This record gives sequence, C-alpha cells and structure tokens, in this order.
Amino acid sequence: MKNIGIKISLYLNYFVFAILLNSVGIVILKSLENYGVNEVQASVLEWFKDLPIAIVSFVVASFLPRIGYKKSMLIALTLSMFACVYMYFGNSFWTAKILFASVGISFALIKVSVYSVIGLLTDSPKEHNSFMSSIEGVFMIGIALAYFLFPAFNSNEDPDAWLRVYWLLAGLTFISFVLLYFTKFDEGNEIPGVNLLDDIKQMIMLCSKILVIIFICSAFLFVMVEQGIMTWLPTFYNRVLQLPSNVSIMMASIFALSLAVGRIGAGIVSKYISWFYILSFCIVVAMLMVIFVLPKTIEAEVSVINSIKDIPLIGYAFPIVGVFIAPIYPLLNSSVLSALPKKLHSPMTGLIVVFSALGGTSGSTFIGWLFKNFGAKSAFFYTLIPMALLLVSIMVLYRLTNKSKANIY
Repeated sequence: MKNIGIKISLYLNYFVFAILLNSVGIVILKSLENYGVNEVQASVLEWFKDLPIAIVSFVVASFLPRIGYKKSMLIALTLSMFACVYMYFGNSFWTAKILFASVGISFALIKVSVYSVIGLLTDSPKEHNSFMSSIEGVFMIGIALAYFLFPAFNSNEDPDAWLRVYWLLAGLTFISFVLLYFTKFDEGNEIPGVNLLDDIKQMIMLCSKILVIIFICSAFLFVMVEQGIMTWLPTFYNRVLQLPSNVSIMMASIFALSLAVGRIGAGIVSKYISWFYILSFCIVVAMLMVIFVLPKTIEAEVSVINSIKDIPLIGYAFPIVGVFIAPIYPLLNSSVLSALPKKLHSPMTGLIVVFSALGGTSGSTFIGWLFKNFGAKSAFFYTLIPMALLLVSIMVLYRLTNKSKANIY
C-alpha cells in the first residue's frame, strides 16, 4: 500500500490524542467526585482544552508548513507525554487544567498537521474523503477505548487509583513518538504565501468567502452538539439512571463506538450518495431520536445495577444517535479541503480547528449550565436547537457549492 508507514503513524497519533483529548468528560466526573467542584466549575476544563486549540491553530496553521508537519507532531507528542506524568503526580483540579491545556496545544499541532498531510497523500476527492472518514473513525475508536481504560484503573477503595492510567497514556504517546520519528515521508514544498505576513493574509482571506463562512458555521454547530453530548453523557447516566461511575463511563463508550461506525460507514456510502443527502437524513434521524428515544431513556425503571449487563435495553438506545451525527464532520471537512489547492490546506484546517474548538467549548459549557440549572433530565433536549440550525446551514452550503465550486476561495 502506498505511503503505508506514514498512514499508520497518522492513525496512531490520532488514536492516542483521541484518548487524551476526549477523556475530559471522564475527568469532569472524577473532579465532581474528588476535587469538590460543581458542574459549572468542572466544565471549565473544556475551556482549558479548547481555547488553546483555537488560539494555537490560528497562530500556527498558516505557517506550519514552514516548521514542518513531522517536527510539529513530534513536539506535540513530547508535550503531552510530560503532561500525563505531571497529572499523575499533581492530582488536583488545577493539574487537570494544565493537562488539558497542554493536550489542547498539542492537538492543534497534530490536527493541522494530519489534515494537511492527508492532502499530500491523496490524489482525488474520493480518496481524500475515504482517508478522512477512516482516520476520524479511528479517532472515535480511541475515544471509545478511553471509556474502558479509565474504569479499568478505578477503585472504590482508592479514590486516586484512576490516575495510574496516565502512565499508560504517557507510554502510548512515547511509542507514537518513536514510530513517527523513524518514519520518512515527503512533506511537500507548497506554502500559503511568500512570507509569514502573506500566510496570515491567505488565512484571513478565506474567512471573507461566503462559502467558507457557512462551512465553519456548520462545523461549529456540529461540534457543539457532539462535544456537548460526549462530555456530559457519563454524568447523565450517573445522575439520571443512578449508575455507578464506572458503569456510567463505560456506557458513554457506546456513543463513541457509534461515532466510529458512522464515520467509517460514511466513507463507504459517500462513494455512491451525495454528501448532502447523507447529512440531511442523518440530522433528521438524530433529531427524532432526541424527541422520541431520550424521554424513554429518562423514564426507564432501573433496579440495582452493578455492571452494564444489568441495564435495561432502552438505556443503550440514546447513545446510538452517534451513528447519525458521525458522518457530518468528516464529510463537511473533506468536501471543502479536497476542493482547495494543497497550499491552502494548512490555513483552512486552522480555521476548521479554531471553530471546532469554539463549538466544542460552547456545547460543553452550555450543557453543563443546563445540567446545573434545569437538571440532567432536560439538558440534552436543547441539542435540538443547534441540530436544526445545522440542517439549515447544510442546505445553504449545498446550494452555494452547486452555484460556484470554482470560486470556493
């Protein structure tokens, strides 16, 4: 297979950061239990994760090709490895903030690099779409694994036992570092502009195009929904169905696995069906699940539960919404990136990451506020608002794309 070495490296990098980045929901739950904070205070961890992603992506994306994608990823892996070790020894809410700030900075470098390298390794929009969907699918598998890794290290007798997982995560990061270090690949020689100032100008110019504006609004709304559900699903199960912490965390893995299935499946289906029809269908089904399935989950009568086998079948239903919201992100990203010149992939990815991070932070904070003020039973119903707006924005984006693909930038 062509470029198999670098592809495996990209998969592993994304897999490791999926575990690190999206453990925030788990750490929020542990912070509520161990560090004496409330829901709104705990949701600040999202800000410490997502704001560095947004800031670093905007600052470095335009000239990352000058630094080098491989070097940037190696720096990111090193920073995250030391942050994991520091979290183990620090064991405080402030240490958790530092951990997610470090992971956020690192992920900004990783994601811009990975998305840009995908453009270098693929030769057609279909190939780009397939690779993008598969790598995002691997990302979701990593997230699902996180929901099993953390409970495996948890102990009712020792409230600090869960921190030992960070030694394993530091080890995985080190392995990813070594594999990438010894992998050679052509990073290309195309850069956005003639100098740093021109690089930034190219990125700002992208923001002035109506198609790009609608696209980043769509990305913002999607991540707002996805991250809001993913972050607070463990707490939802713990508060509403009264599940033990370990079981609540493992149940949330169903959502991540659903996202993985949806994204990998999208890479196959999109070869035959227009992305617009796929996404429209998926959003409508997701909204129907919130309207009809979520209430039945809330009203489920639950007896004493010691493991996931004791949960009634309806308890497994709502997380399957991930299958239907999963295709949105990679298909939107691929449709725009594959239409751009390769030299603009890095700045465009920077915009994607910035607005994705802002959407994730907004979604998590909004749901956290709803949990505190309206209760866990009502919070997820409000995801219908960004879902409806997302459906409208996708319709507008599709019409703009059909009118003028040649003028996308």
